[in-house]
Amino acid sequence: MTALKNMDIETHNFDPSILREYDIRGIVGETLNDEDALTLGKAFGTKIIQNGGSHVCIAYDGRLSSPSFAENLAAGLQSTGCNVENLGLGPTPMLYFAVKDRKTDGGIMITGSHNPSSYNGFKMMLQKKSVFGDDIQELGRIAASGDFAQGNGAIKTEDIQAAYVDRLMRDFSEGHDLTIVWDNGNGATGNILKHLVEKLPGTHHLLYGDIDGNFPNHHPDPTVDKNLGDLKRTVLEKEADLGVAFDGDGDRIGVVDEQGNIIRCDLLLTLYAKEILEKAPQSKIIADVKCSKILFEEIEKMKGVPVMCQTGHSLVKNKMIETSSPLAGELSGHIFFNDIYYGFDDALYCAIRLLNIVNKSDKKVSDYFAHLPKMVSTPEIRVDIEEEKKFPAIEGIKKNLKEENDNSFEMNDLDGVRVTTNEGWWLLRASNTQNCLVSRVEAETQKGLENLQSMVEKTLEEVDIKFSFSNQE
Repeated sequence: MTALKNMDIETHNFDPSILREYDIRGIVGETLNDEDALTLGKAFGTKIIQNGGSHVCIAYDGRLSSPSFAENLAAGLQSTGCNVENLGLGPTPMLYFAVKDRKTDGGIMITGSHNPSSYNGFKMMLQKKSVFGDDIQELGRIAASGDFAQGNGAIKTEDIQAAYVDRLMRDFSEGHDLTIVWDNGNGATGNILKHLVEKLPGTHHLLYGDIDGNFPNHHPDPTVDKNLGDLKRTVLEKEADLGVAFDGDGDRIGVVDEQGNIIRCDLLLTLYAKEILEKAPQSKIIADVKCSKILFEEIEKMKGVPVMCQTGHSLVKNKMIETSSPLAGELSGHIFFNDIYYGFDDALYCAIRLLNIVNKSDKKVSDYFAHLPKMVSTPEIRVDIEEEKKFPAIEGIKKNLKEENDNSFEMNDLDGVRVTTNEGWWLLRASNTQNCLVSRVEAETQKGLENLQSMVEKTLEEVDIKFSFSNQE
């Protein structure tokens, strides 16, 4: 891409499809380009200046377009009078850490997260709150008006990798040595992960540690089971205690046990919640609408207060602030510790907290979950749909279900629709990051699962979406 950092932009209209609920994200060269990066810097910098601030950190992931976006983003910020610290290549939680640790006024991470390599985007934060919803729409309005702050900010490059690794290690507790397989998936966590495992005791096997925005080995999305195939196989080959995977920008975790079985992140949350609630009973533990009913029931059994929340990392972080919750998580692997950490989603830190639990006893990882009821469930299933049709489709589904309800099911419309019957529950919601609907189904029996899946398929058919669970991998 051609650098536009010296271009004087008076007004600019973002493609409306990239202004998402909790980030900005689009297809590079189609809906997202350098001019967008430059303008975002101007708009975000304007808000920082209006709020009385001037200090912003930026960082970027390993996608091919990220360095150019960083250059233009920084130039836009500087043009408003903001002083910029460019932290360079690294995972999203490294940027979050820098904003908190250095007490800057805001931060922007350039990342396409778990989207295909053709995507990129921007995650934004302020010192004390997330940037999402109308905050992102407001940036679009500032850009369209051209009412940018004017100034001449400075820029400097800072390397905080060592400080970040030291902070991760600060909360590590020694125990017996473990053998761990780590799958970086060629994502932005690679360099930090290499430094971290050098400091950790035990035996470590690192898969795809090199950062490569083409993701040549497998896509870095641990919610898709096939992406964990190499991790599962290596755990078994190395007779490891567990395996840990990261998404493309390091804010989501995936875990497999010593038998190569995937530990869904809602069940992983039960383990973290037990540790938290033993120290602080009656704490509110937040989980998103995609999570198993087992999690919510376990939190109650452990003397906690379960809170169901909309999906979305920014929405969850905001809910944590509202409720003073020490722990929150999503099925997708965003997990947030707000007890002795900062309350943001950091997969590396989640791994540290998991190691602390596992290395304290002779239990196998699978043993920690053996007491939980055995449900039959799907992972997150994505139903492809055109961007402009996904939210209307959900509204149509809500309308139809309300009309059809004969008291044979309960419907929760907190985020999409979550339908509960005497056999289990299912969910349909519009993704805020991809052109799809997201579904999940959980039942007490295989027959119940099949019945609920048929109900989902029929519900989709009523809004002209043809979909079959049998065609999913």
